Amino acid sequence: MIAALRGEVLHVGLNYGVIECGGVGYKFLATAKTLATLRCGETACVLTTLVVKEDALTLYGFTRDDDREMFQVLQSVSGLGPKLALAALSVMGAEDLAAAIGGEDVKALQTIPGVGKRMAQRLTLELKDKVARFAGTPTADTAAAAPSGGGPVVNSVTEALVGLGFTEKAALPVVEAVYAELPTADTSTLLRAALAQLGKQV
Repeated sequence: MIAALRGEVLHVGLNYGVIECGGVGYKFLATAKTLATLRCGETACVLTTLVVKEDALTLYGFTRDDDREMFQVLQSVSGLGPKLALAALSVMGAEDLAAAIGGEDVKALQTIPGVGKRMAQRLTLELKDKVARFAGTPTADTAAAAPSGGGPVVNSVTEALVGLGFTEKAALPVVEAVYAELPTADTSTLLRAALAQLGKQV
């Protein structure tokens, strides 16, 4: 099992990164928040989980061990696969997810793209006892993002744009405007839309 990647960052995409290890470029899917920490040409270390399916081997990358563990715990829920688990971590970190699940905050869980009322209820029912160890003070990122229109989603997309070279001053208003037009869009969709708008300003 591939538990971590350490090497030169070759590429950072909208929802994935590529790190070279021993002459081989490894592609991994990750949240915008994780990708924002990577810089092409620099050495980086990413914690990973390998998901094996009949037709594919997919790596998922994380900057924190808690997020990687939460990613695995989420998939123990019936009907919740790796893509939805990553979407959950794109909206909330491990601590915030634990707080929402432990507090049976169904409405908060429904802010995750792809999670409806039934899935949110299933999360609280099946994981309430399993996520207690992740519980803690909500992350600073979530607290800082609260005043903005899109909360964690806007914050994550803004961080990703800063990682791609834009200033926060330029990126944040564009992301908030795009979110106002597409309030139900996921992180990747908002990132693409914001990039398109920023590209017009150049």
